[in-house]
Amino acid sequence: MHIVIMGCGRVGSALAQTLEQQGHTVAVVDQDPTAFRRLGSGFGGRRVTGVGFDQDTLREAGIEEAGAFAAVSSGDNSNIIAARVAREMFGIENVAARIYDPRRAEVYQRLGIPTVATVRWTADQMLRRLLPSGAEPLWRDPTGGVQLAEVHASPAWIGHKISRLQEETGVRVAFLTRLGEAVLPTSQTVLQEGDLVHVMMRTDQVDKVEAAFAEGPEEGGH
Repeated sequence: MHIVIMGCGRVGSALAQTLEQQGHTVAVVDQDPTAFRRLGSGFGGRRVTGVGFDQDTLREAGIEEAGAFAAVSSGDNSNIIAARVAREMFGIENVAARIYDPRRAEVYQRLGIPTVATVRWTADQMLRRLLPSGAEPLWRDPTGGVQLAEVHASPAWIGHKISRLQEETGVRVAFLTRLGEAVLPTSQTVLQEGDLVHVMMRTDQVDKVEAAFAEGPEEGGH
């Protein structure tokens, strides 16, 4: 696949190098030609100097043949404008924009532009490690009715099967993070100490789910 990236900062350059290593062709757009130094001499993709939401610049970067577009410059407005141009003018389906302001991110998410709110995400991840309680939403569907969240499980759940956790709390366990690796659980997977539990649940059930995770298994359950 050909992928166009707007912004050659730390994120854009790392993304470009990773995608190229995976066999994709990549074009990176940045207003500052010195930014391309981050790509290193081994980068074989295109380096296009220009504004990432300018249609001629995007054409030079191969947007018309692209399968995906990432807007990861340092400006929220530039990123969202570029993402909309890629989506609406060139019909690119796989589009993502980095947004620093989490309030804006939710608005753009509802417009159908996937966003990554970096500051909010990093702060949330730190809070999850400092204050491991409650449920922190990682994703919401556009209607807001369903969310993916990391929920803190009481130590009382350790040693019990994920299937029992699901039955008693009414959630779907999407995946676990175990020793830094993502694990897709089966009905036989047993919760271990240190596991981070990521669940899909209805937004209106969050309080009930948090309570069930905090209380541990029901007495006499199997």
